[in-house]
Amino acid sequence: MTAIAAGVIGLVCLVIAALLLRRLGSGYRVARLLSAAPEMSLAEIVQVATSGERRYLRCTGRISSEEEFPDENQRPLVFRRRRLERGDGAGGWKLLDDERLAVPFGIEDRTTYVEIDAEAIGEGLVVVPRQSIGVAADLPQELRGVVETPLDPGTPIRLRIDQVSAVEHAVVAGMPIIGPTGPMMTAGLGRPLILSMVEPAAAMRLLAGDRRRSVVATAILIVIGLGSVAVAVVAALGGW
Repeated sequence: MTAIAAGVIGLVCLVIAALLLRRLGSGYRVARLLSAAPEMSLAEIVQVATSGERRYLRCTGRISSEEEFPDENQRPLVFRRRRLERGDGAGGWKLLDDERLAVPFGIEDRTTYVEIDAEAIGEGLVVVPRQSIGVAADLPQELRGVVETPLDPGTPIRLRIDQVSAVEHAVVAGMPIIGPTGPMMTAGLGRPLILSMVEPAAAMRLLAGDRRRSVVATAILIVIGLGSVAVAVVAALGGW
């Protein structure tokens, strides 16, 4: 293989990989931030918040709140998000309604408590979702009322519920600040607040969602692309 051929193959593979990464959307970015953010203890997070230094960091702790609310199974929750979506005709989903319920909460260890900015929770929430997929005709009456434009009865519909329960352990990535009541983790530096209720490896799978094949294909293309570029460089230096 000549240097030019290897270089072309490598560049083509890397371009295709880049296009696939864009299709993965926010999930890829959240996964990358979650794995790349430097980890600190809660005590260190408090020190950074107090210093006023702007850094994007990761920490872990147990969810804690004095104002939990129960779900239908009487489990204590601190955050609940219900999203109603319709199929967009291209394999994706378009948001129709987003309902959120939250109380003040944070994470703690034996000695330190850091509040979580519930208002900043968005694309960075990583939980095992409860979801059901059907058509608009199956929607109960109370959910039909939240849709502004009437839907065709055969429109694909997905109902997704994300919940954060008290006393669970969480991984949080964000920017430490001093909030209204003390140290707080929030979004910042152009990056989202990430709240993951699962281990990092499971988080990666959840964030990939129904595009895991794209993730695998992207990883393979990146390896082939970088390998081909390396071969091209060696071939060029060797005068092949």
